[in-house]
Amino acid sequence: MKKNNLTTIPIKRIMKKSILFFLLLIFSPSLFAQDAAKPGFSLQEAINYALEHQPAVINASIEEKIAKQQVNEIKGLGTPQINGSAEVNNFLEIPTSFVPAEFIGGEPGSFFPVRFGLPWTASVGVNASQLLFDGTYLVGLKAIKTFQELSRTRYAATRVDAAINVSKAYYGVLVLDERKKIVDANIDRVNKLLSDSRELYKNGFAEKVDVDRLELTYNNLLVERDKVDRVKSYAYGVLKFQMGLDHKIEIQLTDQLTELQIPADVPADSADVTKRPEYAVIQVQRQLNELEMKRYRAQHYPSLVAFGTLSANAGRDEFDILDTDQKWFPTAIVGLKLNVPIWDGLQRSSRVNMSKLKLMQTDNSITQLKNGIQLEYTNAAANFANYKASLQTTKKNRELAEEIARVSRIKYENGVGSSLEVTDAETSLREADANFFNMLYETLIAKIELDKAAGNLKY
Repeated sequence: MKKNNLTTIPIKRIMKKSILFFLLLIFSPSLFAQDAAKPGFSLQEAINYALEHQPAVINASIEEKIAKQQVNEIKGLGTPQINGSAEVNNFLEIPTSFVPAEFIGGEPGSFFPVRFGLPWTASVGVNASQLLFDGTYLVGLKAIKTFQELSRTRYAATRVDAAINVSKAYYGVLVLDERKKIVDANIDRVNKLLSDSRELYKNGFAEKVDVDRLELTYNNLLVERDKVDRVKSYAYGVLKFQMGLDHKIEIQLTDQLTELQIPADVPADSADVTKRPEYAVIQVQRQLNELEMKRYRAQHYPSLVAFGTLSANAGRDEFDILDTDQKWFPTAIVGLKLNVPIWDGLQRSSRVNMSKLKLMQTDNSITQLKNGIQLEYTNAAANFANYKASLQTTKKNRELAEEIARVSRIKYENGVGSSLEVTDAETSLREADANFFNMLYETLIAKIELDKAAGNLKY
């Protein structure tokens, strides 16, 4: 009997393990599916998503389409304009006219009231016109095409801004992810050290104050982890906002934060202003100012329009306008209309002068923009160089703090060090970690600002 009992125990254990294994097979796909349900985004994928879904980018794209329709609208002014009309009138009281009474044998100098007309009248007609020459139309056509180009450059600038905002938010989340990993690793390490210290205290090999110090360090790490979690949740919200993504959708980031994203060298000391979207916008604005001045000058030129009208009129005693047996009386007119400006109280001259002054303002703005871009680039290059140097320093400090913490733990575990030394080392390590990741984020942001200042961002 004992032999049988001994042989059945392993079989029961094997059966339990088998059941557990099959349960894991059944339920693990659903768990994997839940994790896979979170859409993953690399930085480039996040930028691409924002360029299609960010409201500001969409509005800029719509603005470009509106400009295209405005071009078609202005073009339409130079094509034949054809309109039809129809009118029916019922004179409840036929108008009265006065004729000299002497026409019907009355006294000279007196008038006799008579009524001419029929109670029902109708007219139908078609009129057409064609602009033959108008200087303002030709200039306006060029201006509206230039305005379309302005909308296009603004759209490009909006896309660059969206890409920059997404990049900053994406790096912010990556930094917090890495910081969360470090905090979790520190918690596990200190928790193990705390557990060992409690055992040493129970066996009389450590003091209560040693355990308290480590427990305080452990609690501070828990608080720091909660803080990182809250900031990380907010950072994800900022990223989804910049992407134009619903805040309720959970996402995961597929890129890893590495220093490979930071170039080794700082670019040249000068910026090419022609690469900046702001410069393209203001150049198009200058073209619009020039065309506005030309349009005001063109208002001094004559304009010529050809027109034609074909109409028919009818009068009836009763409402039988649609009776085709009764006659309609046609009228046809064709002609040319020439408009020659002669005197407008110097209004056009004042508009031309104002447009010249606006052009001068734009030229001054271009000069200021060039200087501002160069200053921005110089400052961005200096900031990037400073942050890059500081990053190397914080990286070395972090390595030193890790080594000091490692040695202090070994000394404490071997009874030649104190808990105070361990807690100080752990505190210094936390500060070094925070400084490193903060500096890494600032360096990445400085690189983005440098690329923006240099005009190297194209989307």
